[in-house]
Amino acid sequence: MDRRQFWVVALLSTTIISLETLWTRIFSAEFFYTFAFLILSFAILGLGLGALALRLYPQLGREESLGTVLLLAALAGLLGPASVLRLGLKFSVLFREPAMVGKFVLTLVILAMPFFLAGVGLAAIFKRGHAEMPRLYMWDLVGAGLGVGLTILAMNTLGVQLVAVLACVPMALAAMLAHRGRMRAAHAATAVLVVVMCVFAGPLLDVGPSKRGPVVYQHWNAMGRVQVHDVRPDYRDIVIDNAAHTPCYRFDGDFGNGLITEEDSFFHFAPLVDGRTGYVLASLGSGGGKEVLQGLFLGAGEIHAVEVNGAINGMLTNGYLEDFSGRIYKNPRVKVVTEDGRAYMRRFRNHFDIILSSSSNSFAALASGAFALSENYLFTTEAFEDYLRALKPHGFLIMEHQFYIPRAVSEVKTALERFGVEDPDRHFAVYDVPGLRRMVILVSPSPLTEKVIQSALGPLTAERYPFIHLAYPPAEKARGNLVDRIVKSGWRSVEPTAPYDISPCSDSRPFVAQMGLMRNVKWTSLEKIVPYEFFGFPVSKLIVLAILAVISLLVLPLLFLPYFFTRGEKLGALPWLYFFCIGIGFMVVEVVLMQQFTLFIGSSAYTFAVILLTLLVASGIGSRFAGRFGALTPFAGVIAWLLLDIALFSRFVDTLGGLTAAPRILLSVAVIFPLGFFMGMPFPRGALRVGERIDWGFAVNGVASVLGSTAILLVSMNGGFGMALGVGAGFYAIAMALSAAGEGWGLAGPSGATA
Repeated sequence: MDRRQFWVVALLSTTIISLETLWTRIFSAEFFYTFAFLILSFAILGLGLGALALRLYPQLGREESLGTVLLLAALAGLLGPASVLRLGLKFSVLFREPAMVGKFVLTLVILAMPFFLAGVGLAAIFKRGHAEMPRLYMWDLVGAGLGVGLTILAMNTLGVQLVAVLACVPMALAAMLAHRGRMRAAHAATAVLVVVMCVFAGPLLDVGPSKRGPVVYQHWNAMGRVQVHDVRPDYRDIVIDNAAHTPCYRFDGDFGNGLITEEDSFFHFAPLVDGRTGYVLASLGSGGGKEVLQGLFLGAGEIHAVEVNGAINGMLTNGYLEDFSGRIYKNPRVKVVTEDGRAYMRRFRNHFDIILSSSSNSFAALASGAFALSENYLFTTEAFEDYLRALKPHGFLIMEHQFYIPRAVSEVKTALERFGVEDPDRHFAVYDVPGLRRMVILVSPSPLTEKVIQSALGPLTAERYPFIHLAYPPAEKARGNLVDRIVKSGWRSVEPTAPYDISPCSDSRPFVAQMGLMRNVKWTSLEKIVPYEFFGFPVSKLIVLAILAVISLLVLPLLFLPYFFTRGEKLGALPWLYFFCIGIGFMVVEVVLMQQFTLFIGSSAYTFAVILLTLLVASGIGSRFAGRFGALTPFAGVIAWLLLDIALFSRFVDTLGGLTAAPRILLSVAVIFPLGFFMGMPFPRGALRVGERIDWGFAVNGVASVLGSTAILLVSMNGGFGMALGVGAGFYAIAMALSAAGEGWGLAGPSGATA
């Protein structure tokens, strides 16, 4: 086989995975992560459909036309995001305006095209080189793994806008390699177009002015698009992905000028420190430094400013907002930490007097990968255990959020019980701030005194009742509120009448933002769709169900068309099911591992890169050595690893989660590599058995991958990651049984019967 074909496969896979990663980042910034998940899931179906098109129309894969196909794929990848961003797609009115449905369908066609054409190209190469599948699949997976790492690194150094163009260069190079003659004029034109788009990449992905005010600064990397808005002379609003925002206040460096106003912040924790100085404060999700500034005013001796997005810390430390913020991050009392807040807290025991968390959200779509919805490990039962361990015996956790506090109440009670507290209800209080549509929970390892409860966030007077009052223990006029009922009766008793999901979250089921309930779905509620579930509308679950419905009812039947509309060799029922099972199994494991190990390593773009790069490169190496193991060994290895994960992962995190970031990353690589090694073997082994019919098997595998990566979200949301990995192990067990079947892998006749 021509060695150039291996390079073509590797370069193709590099661009494919880069587009998945980049487009997740781009469309999450513009459409919110739930809708980015929707359009990308449909788009990536194009890989499987491209392979199916080759099976139905073999002329698409002619060797002399492969370069042209890949050239068109590169062009489609270059133009896709800019085209979609200018369509004016609005998901909020998708069911109300027929024109918007048309725009949505056009979006899917535009974004699916590079994947579709790449699927044609990969399937054609696999078909011609089926005897070399262990090597071909190795180049495919290793190319994809390196693509992930390079894309994340490039986004953080060059910016998303430029990398969105550069990501298509490997595919353009693959097109040139695939063409056996001299480079055609079309290829030269592609090179020119790449250069032009690199120059104008910024404007192409700029969708217009912001509604929050003039954008005076922008930084767009793998963690998100960060924009600074000029709201007023003394205030800048830092907006992340059009979803979350954090304030930065002008400060001249003079601590004698007074604290920021009550209207700007309700974390007035002065009564908790009772005039003391030198206490230790942690701000989780420190953002624009509001809580850090307060801590400096209130005499903190040591402040840990913990923010997962390094771009924000950079702006305040040595960047655009350094002078505006009064250089507070250069203050010797401030320790600036760029790390996931939960991972950082695990390193401390009895260290902090106060831990603050203000509207912390780790949506971080990229951390979960292109196929996953966002998880949040800051608001789980185990997270509150970590916070309690990090506090001194008489320390305080103050956590504020617009929507999560009712759900967190049950988690706090359970965490306190596990912490050995006899009467957990005396160790926390909940404050309602209706004017700002927020709640604050105050937690301590020690019982809260009435004085602390009444004064922690400022005096609770009748005059201040509209601004702030107690939800638990409830003020007289607030008795019977949702939080009060959850504390007194338990969440299960309150759940049937709750407006949204109030079930507690755990590290195995950390989807705290998925608050929607299916009972809230009515046709009228579809007239305007909000991108989040805080008010009880289950937008994420409906999106998952919509994808599953389309795949099951429209796409899966297409995979049977070659039985009826093609001549020659057919794929037997057993290999068809085999490729289907390993496609689902691989993606189930990949999706869950990326979310699981986000807990261990921390929520960041680098976690995504580490896990996926390790899994793909290890799978590629496993593919190369697939022929050196027994028929059942790869499946047994995968299943055994998954069962160990189910049994031991939480203990693994508890034991080693307190290490610094570098050892956690190295441990993750060492632990995941053996699993990836065995996961890389089933596909090439199956390919060697079906020969030229691998294009069909690749189509089945591709569609099953999207089906599995989507369906497993429902399993994870309801049963947790342990159950999800159990499902993955089950599909590998079925594939092992199918592989062991001696008969049924032969050729099938036109009806599908084994010949």
